[in-house]
Amino acid sequence: MKIHEYQGKEILKRYGVPVPRAIPCFSVDEAIAAAESLGGPVWVVKAQIHAGGRGKGGGVKVAKSLAEVKDWASKILGMQLVTHQTGPQGQKVRRLLIEEGADISKELYVGIVVDRVTQRVTLMASSEGGMDIEEVAAHAPEKIHKVSVDPGVGLVDGDADALAAAIGVPKASIAKARAVLQGLYKAFWETDASLAEINPLILTGSGDVVALDAKLNFDSNALFRHPEIVAMRDLDEEDPAEIEASRHDLSYSQLDGTIGCMVNGAGLAMATMDTIKLVGGEPANFLDVGGGATTEKVTEAFKIMLRNPNLKAILVNIFGGIMRCDVIAEGVVGASRAVGLKVPLVVRMKGTNEEQGKKILAASGLPIISADTMGEAARKVVEAAGKV
Repeated sequence: MKIHEYQGKEILKRYGVPVPRAIPCFSVDEAIAAAESLGGPVWVVKAQIHAGGRGKGGGVKVAKSLAEVKDWASKILGMQLVTHQTGPQGQKVRRLLIEEGADISKELYVGIVVDRVTQRVTLMASSEGGMDIEEVAAHAPEKIHKVSVDPGVGLVDGDADALAAAIGVPKASIAKARAVLQGLYKAFWETDASLAEINPLILTGSGDVVALDAKLNFDSNALFRHPEIVAMRDLDEEDPAEIEASRHDLSYSQLDGTIGCMVNGAGLAMATMDTIKLVGGEPANFLDVGGGATTEKVTEAFKIMLRNPNLKAILVNIFGGIMRCDVIAEGVVGASRAVGLKVPLVVRMKGTNEEQGKKILAASGLPIISADTMGEAARKVVEAAGKV
């Protein structure tokens, strides 16, 4: 789950991370009132969407008068903001953040993720703030510094100080940087975040260390522990199909291809998508129905996939372990009839009650294409999609 910049800053502030004074707004009038309330000669008008690259896309502007605040707020609010993370369709801006101007002496980068190699929370930092960390990694990897954190002790002073010094924080500001890094780590750990990023983290002319931006993503499986974070969810920023899938306990993500995939188990789903690409196709989605799929659940999965206008064929790939193949077969037949399926359907089932499942599919009278192996299923679905 993602939240907006201003919401991330609210969380960081609770953990002692300094952030600029700012007010979220939903209208031009609110933006003007926010600037008046903040006071000062300079304000920053920021689009609030769940994507990076807002500044490059024209979603972050500096205003030096209330008239400019009104002008930029009018232009940004409601715009279809296109960034490298939104795709060409962009994302509509429905919220703004009016923020006081900052005295920027230097821009830095800090971020926290879970490193799958070390299986620990890892703090990354760079002197190249304001840039995408992927660009830094590609062109100047030596400028990225990392610390793996022992969960038993947390981010200790020595590691925080060494990391701050490595990215160019002057000695006089090390203590302030340490407080920011330790606050960021504590926020990440205690909110069950999957990503916590400040880009840029700035040094001001007076030596303060301030989070000028904030990006926090959270582990959806841990949200039951954080109702206050769930309350921050902005459904306008999420794919309607993914929202609908979550209501039916389906793990769904829409992709750019033409071949729908319905699989039980995340690992098998990823292997299925890889196999489709290997034989020349492109997956239209990731869809894991889990281990307890019913006819109703399968029907909803079909409906969600069929909302994609680019869909040309569907591959159902099931391993019958906890989930029996005959139950899935009944669900596939029932769903196909319920939705009036018009695209080719390839089904591959292996495992518990496999033969019963195949008999159910064969007896249905529906034009279902059967396959025995994953490679065969992928080839058949790519071929079928090519004929649509």
